[in-house]
Amino acid sequence: MPLALVSTAETPAPTLREAALPPLGPGDLRVRVTAASVDPVDTLFAGGPARTIFGLTGTVGLGWSLTGVVTGVGAEVTGFSVGDPVAAVHRDVTAPVRAHAEETVVPAAATALLPGGLDEVDAASVPLNASTAAQMVHRLGPADGRTLLVTGAAGAVGGYAVALAAHAGWKVTALARADDRAFVLRAGARALVTELPGPSFDAVVDGAVLHAAALGAVRDGGAFVGVTSSSPAAPERGVEVAIVSVEPDGARLAELLALAAAGVLEPRVAGRVALSDAATAYDKVAGGGQRGRWLLVP
Repeated sequence: MPLALVSTAETPAPTLREAALPPLGPGDLRVRVTAASVDPVDTLFAGGPARTIFGLTGTVGLGWSLTGVVTGVGAEVTGFSVGDPVAAVHRDVTAPVRAHAEETVVPAAATALLPGGLDEVDAASVPLNASTAAQMVHRLGPADGRTLLVTGAAGAVGGYAVALAAHAGWKVTALARADDRAFVLRAGARALVTELPGPSFDAVVDGAVLHAAALGAVRDGGAFVGVTSSSPAAPERGVEVAIVSVEPDGARLAELLALAAAGVLEPRVAGRVALSDAATAYDKVAGGGQRGRWLLVP
């Protein structure tokens, strides 16, 4: 049985143990994991509040975002073969084995082939974060020359949001620290601010999960997109508020990986550790302030 990082009801820390893979369904792929990113959401599931929110009482696997090599193909799957390098988002929070494992099972519909020219380890930072950023930018509709503020613009989701929005034609301003200027300008921002401005932007993509505070930067009648939070922003002043929870989409992921291979998106890695040293990565991510993702390499 493969080693997998799991969350249990008995301990708040992620636990490494042998875990049986679920059966390979007709629409599934079995994947030997090359690398998996540790994201803030993972720290919430490892004995944290997300267990309560999702009603998780038993032992469940951890990890959303991975790259790997296909080792098994479901009977109804097309477009994938054993030996293919792939990337995927594993969204099933009840699964006994997820991305933080030596091997896992993922839906083919949530998986994309890795293009050439993309590092198979570093690319593990792309699936969850870029997919989330893409859904946030997409919710805003066409750019049409509008102005956009991205909060947390030097973070993993925010950084991808800056690049995707600029690529789509938005006039992007980045909210980040002063020493992140080089990165956000390279990603496509036209300017950097270090403090939240008043209501002056047509839209906000809230990568920093500030919600109500960031809503104040949107002009009357504008648009705000954030991610799920215990205290989400509420509509005011005619501002349209959308809250995004990532939906795995293999076709969209393939497009995002192609953009990464072309240099439009910049995968950033804060560090790599062995799966057996996962506690180091979890502690770093829980502490915040990371630039790029910590990756687990089985």
